[in-house]
Amino acid sequence: MGRMRVSTTVDDGLLYRARHLEPWPNDAAMLDAALEALVARYRAAVIDAAYEAYDHLPLDEPDEWGDLASFHEVNRAARHEAGAAVDQAPNATGSR
Repeated sequence: MGRMRVSTTVDDGLLYRARHLEPWPNDAAMLDAALEALVARYRAAVIDAAYEAYDHLPLDEPDEWGDLASFHEVNRAARHEAGAAVDQAPNATGSR
């Protein structure tokens, strides 16, 4: 990974609090973590925005892929069936 030197002025109180959140080996590690968190938060917001359309549609209203209510019901049944299969599977000693 390439590195780039950053020189800036920041709020001294904020810097002090951030330095004491973790035992950072240095300020560069702390800033790397902060930038990673910023990028992750932005990515999560983009993903949330992509799903926002589903907040405005009833779950049982079909689109070109079907409807979410049916999908959820099939998924719930499959998980229930898989859970039952796990409960009935023989354990390491061969007993149930």
